[in-house]
Amino acid sequence: MGPPVSELTDRARDVFRVVVDSYLANGAPVGSKTIALASGLNLSPASIRGVMQELEERGLLASPHTSAGRLPTERGLRLFVDGMMQALEPSADERAAIESRAGRGGPVEEALAATTAALSGLSACAGLVLVPKRELKLRSIGFVPLSDAQALAVLVAEDGSVENRVVALAPGMSPSALVEAGNYMSATLGGLTLAEARGRIEREMADGRAAIDGAARALVERGLAIWSEDGARRPVLIVRGQGRLVDAAAMADLDRVRDLLDDLEGKQEVATLLDSARAGDATRIFIGAENKLFALSGSSVIARPFRGLDGQVIGVVGVIGPTRLNYARVVPMVDFTAATLARLMG
Repeated sequence: MGPPVSELTDRARDVFRVVVDSYLANGAPVGSKTIALASGLNLSPASIRGVMQELEERGLLASPHTSAGRLPTERGLRLFVDGMMQALEPSADERAAIESRAGRGGPVEEALAATTAALSGLSACAGLVLVPKRELKLRSIGFVPLSDAQALAVLVAEDGSVENRVVALAPGMSPSALVEAGNYMSATLGGLTLAEARGRIEREMADGRAAIDGAARALVERGLAIWSEDGARRPVLIVRGQGRLVDAAAMADLDRVRDLLDDLEGKQEVATLLDSARAGDATRIFIGAENKLFALSGSSVIARPFRGLDGQVIGVVGVIGPTRLNYARVVPMVDFTAATLARLMG
């Protein structure tokens, strides 16, 4: 932990704010001459160097080997975010862009993905949303032959969403067995969740009440097993806008960008991090190595839970980007998106 803001002199706070603002704007180290010329502070470069040295000794600034300028450390960014940042509320156009994506209709996950894409575009970060396991209710199920050994199982849920899975076929299974299996499942399982459907199928099979032949029966059991296994692996993490993480400043540190994109590929770990933000109502901000997942990539995550009408947490929305992201602008944007999704999902 760094010193509280109250322990810094007015002069130290002024210089520190200029360094942080410059870093968040362009990602480059800032030197004493630049601060003296551009900041409006009534201080000489020599005085500014002295203050910067003090801030470095306190662990709030660091000097890269390639430059005489200073950058804020992760500890310094935490001090700035917690004690000095002045939030900038989203503009009317930004709010409208988020709300229009959330309210465009269609399956819930499509609306979540569209809203996350809007947040990504406005924040210049990758957008993230985590929603809990959702119990799909079935409308119909069909099987389309792909080859003698495989078929495509097509599940249509009551909300209009469609999921496809490739299933293995027993040797010699006829096209008529595929049709029979699909007709049986659609007629018998419509309106049920996957768990309910699997329970009913197992009972009917055990009691000998399933009006279906052996080949089709095996296909029904295999199809439901696949979907039930997938459902147990939720929650669902949606990521949009990874390409926005590769900007001009990031090109100078391709290893960091590669590490970050690798982190995003490990969706289970990212989902676990977001899930930790479910407790409480406040926005959580994870800066760099404060979370071991992003220790190498030096990234920041801003996340906030959103709740339904019953007050229960439905999911978590947020962004991930470099530690130099514009916290004052992005934090309120994440807050507004969480409120918008709460209305959508409530």
